[in-house]
Amino acid sequence: MTLPIPPQSSADLWILRQPPLGSCTGVLDLTELDATEQSRAGTCRREAGRLLYSSAHVGLRRLLSAYLDTDPRSLRMGREPCPCCEEPHGRPVLESPRTLVHFSLSHSNGMALIGISTAPIGVDVEKVPTTGTAQVCTPALHPDEQRELAAASAGVVEFGQLWTRKEAYLKGLGTGLGRPLAADYLGADPARRPDGWEVVDVPCGPQHVAAVALRTAPQVRVRVHWLAMECLYKDDPVPLDQQRSLLAELAA
Repeated sequence: MTLPIPPQSSADLWILRQPPLGSCTGVLDLTELDATEQSRAGTCRREAGRLLYSSAHVGLRRLLSAYLDTDPRSLRMGREPCPCCEEPHGRPVLESPRTLVHFSLSHSNGMALIGISTAPIGVDVEKVPTTGTAQVCTPALHPDEQRELAAASAGVVEFGQLWTRKEAYLKGLGTGLGRPLAADYLGADPARRPDGWEVVDVPCGPQHVAAVALRTAPQVRVRVHWLAMECLYKDDPVPLDQQRSLLAELAA
């Protein structure tokens, strides 16, 4: 079973919603994860965190294996050098097999978001923040972003959406939060956002906010799909191509 690699100037996004604990009808195949992933899953203190981390990473491997027509266990992942310090914690990459496919993964409080493209990509999903979190974090934003939020009397959803745009862009760059949050404008005006990048808000339900950043020419097309938990089970998984339901098609 294979999936077609997204064409130029486009991306496939996959949303995975974690089912309530105790409601899964199957078992994840953790043997598909490498030793580092298995170790990190084991350090999650709460069962919900272990399930989300494990399912997100099994999902990423299953998707990449479908796009590249290879075994998920054969995928060897690494990191590019960080543009800020040259240390190996930049954008994630596939070291084996060598490919033009780029990917990004984010997970937060019961939801995971996976992005696949032939261009550098960053995705971020977050639970809608609290008022306290927004108040603490807003002073670190770009001055024009701060003014926009204040002028619009924006609430936590608007702040959270802005935050995911910024995180997605920084993940796409490969710097993460090593780059100052105030360095780039990711506010409400798309024309003022960083050159060479398209940043798109991703609808994902009332409890979360999400965004994708893609380094490419304008007129990006983003297809958002549902990734069913049943596709990730160890025994008798539902084929991905049978669960490829299109949730939305977004254009920048």
